[in-house]
Amino acid sequence: MAAIPQPLNNPQTRAELSVRHSGAEGSKISGRVEQASQGLQAVSRPSLFSGISPGDYSRIAAAGRIKEFERGEMLYWDDDPIKQVFLLVSGLVKTTQVGMSGAEVILGLSGPGDVLGAISLVSSGRHSRSAKAFRLCRVLAWDASTFKGLVQSYPALYQNMTRIMGAYLLELEERFREVATERVGPRVARQLVRLGEQIGQLVEGEVDLGLSREDLAQMTGTTLFTVSRLLCAWEAQGWVRCGRETVTIRKVESLRAISK
Repeated sequence: MAAIPQPLNNPQTRAELSVRHSGAEGSKISGRVEQASQGLQAVSRPSLFSGISPGDYSRIAAAGRIKEFERGEMLYWDDDPIKQVFLLVSGLVKTTQVGMSGAEVILGLSGPGDVLGAISLVSSGRHSRSAKAFRLCRVLAWDASTFKGLVQSYPALYQNMTRIMGAYLLELEERFREVATERVGPRVARQLVRLGEQIGQLVEGEVDLGLSREDLAQMTGTTLFTVSRLLCAWEAQGWVRCGRETVTIRKVESLRAISK
């Protein structure tokens, strides 16, 4: 992915915005541009902003504000009214739903560049899942009404949101098909490979997922016992390494081979 352009750091861009918004309002806008700039420097240009000009990119980002969430802190709860839409700048967010029996299922793990809270905004106006910071998170947050206005004002932003929602639904469909039609071993192996590509952190040649066995069981529609049995077998073969609260991939090609 191409490196993120830095229109927010451009003095000319900040000057143009200050001319348009004089006085106290100008200071407020300039401050938001600076804050958004500092928050977005760490990531490649998110797919949310694909095809958007540097000037529009600056204005959209300046309409939000940077927020941080500690590990374990809730971004929002299932069925709450949608008050904000988040672009994840750094960290990891776990999205979940709770069944009638009270059992929790992990719908997904979101990493830098992912958008949270927007899917239900265009339908019910209420969150259809809960979101919790899985690691220390930094986000660019827009008020829901502001984000709606931005989507309506910038056609490219609307198209990007449609594409993002489509990709998310396709992944859920794929995971449902795996649960319904495949044996548990290949299913767990494929999910490990998928997670390694999405959220893995390379540490001394190995890919650390930072997930517990219980997390993996919830994401693959199986039991903690089954996941533990599989991981123990794969650890004995040198494919993975398991800690108290983490799974590390050592030989991704071996997992990929049995996931086919």
